[in-house]
Amino acid sequence: MNDLAPLLTPEGRALLDEVRDTDPAHELAVATRLRHDHPAELVSAALGQARLRQRAVAKFGAEDAARMFFTPNGVEQSTRRSVAAYRAERLRAAGVRSVADLCCGIGGDAIALARAGIRVLAVDRDPQTAAAARANAEALGLAGLIEVREADVTEVDTSGYDAVFVDPARRSSKRGRIFDPEAYSPPLSWAVSTALGASRAAALKIAPGIPHEAIPAEAEAEWISDGGDVKEAVLWFGTAPGTIRATLLPGPHTLVSRGLPDPEVRPVGRYLYEPDGAVVRSHLVAEVAETLDGGLIDPTIAYVTTDTLTPTPYATAYEITDRLPFNLKKLKALLREREVGVLTVKKRGSAVEPEELRRKALPKPHGTASVTVFLTRVAGAPTMLLGHPVR
Repeated sequence: MNDLAPLLTPEGRALLDEVRDTDPAHELAVATRLRHDHPAELVSAALGQARLRQRAVAKFGAEDAARMFFTPNGVEQSTRRSVAAYRAERLRAAGVRSVADLCCGIGGDAIALARAGIRVLAVDRDPQTAAAARANAEALGLAGLIEVREADVTEVDTSGYDAVFVDPARRSSKRGRIFDPEAYSPPLSWAVSTALGASRAAALKIAPGIPHEAIPAEAEAEWISDGGDVKEAVLWFGTAPGTIRATLLPGPHTLVSRGLPDPEVRPVGRYLYEPDGAVVRSHLVAEVAETLDGGLIDPTIAYVTTDTLTPTPYATAYEITDRLPFNLKKLKALLREREVGVLTVKKRGSAVEPEELRRKALPKPHGTASVTVFLTRVAGAPTMLLGHPVR
């Protein structure tokens, strides 16, 4: 799909409605039938767009995805709606009324900002991406708040806007995922310079794996997870310089660094807590351990252990039933004895691949019981901890 324009015509829109729920397995038959009455290129574009819309449901929800227009990269790289809405609300609460959204992609963040009542200038240099963003603003009834401009973001004057949001490209068609912030497009240094010039606030979306030492002193750093999956990190300017926080969605639940020292190491207790990925990425395991009155099972492993159960949104609790040195033969025997049919394998500090262990330890389910196995280290020794999540 190289041109959205045909899909925006009455014929194109009608065709999109017709192929909306097409099963990929039946695409060939559908395409053959529709080409009797429509140009082949338009039929192919419509079916391609239908596939993209189906993929986009996970990020945008069924109602929005069914009306929006996507590019393949746009679906892959767009911000999840819940995360974009959370970020937009933070800007709105900070008094922001207008935002220059630089590297806007297909418009996911611009949509969230507009729905928060914020006027948006959405900029992208790719013609098809900008066209998709414009079509999406119109499709969702937000064209009055979103101006889409096809341009190089480094040449856009943002002085007339309260805030700047930058989502630089972190993938390359040749190299794939980019880890060096200065290899982002545009580079992180340019984005930071632009953010520092914003009149009220700024937010820069970055990869969750960014080294903490790469965070500018003027920025607040926030790691965001949604449903337990880490989605992104954001550098905020004009908020609370030097602050480190982890935010979990839905909620939101936000944990802020207090500069605590590393937790003490203690023997494995009755409960094991697995901190959310955003907590681990933001280096806030010590804050979680303190709220649980817990310690670490190993100085290098982000598992917290206690003898008491304390509800927390920042970690998942498991009741530990067994502690064994790593031994596949013993594990197989134990699973067989307990008639385990469902095995979940998690790891931290182990070179063993979870799927490989699951396949070898439970080649044939022996019953209906379920168990979770943690492959980890305890006081430096390879260890298997068996248990189950506390509901």
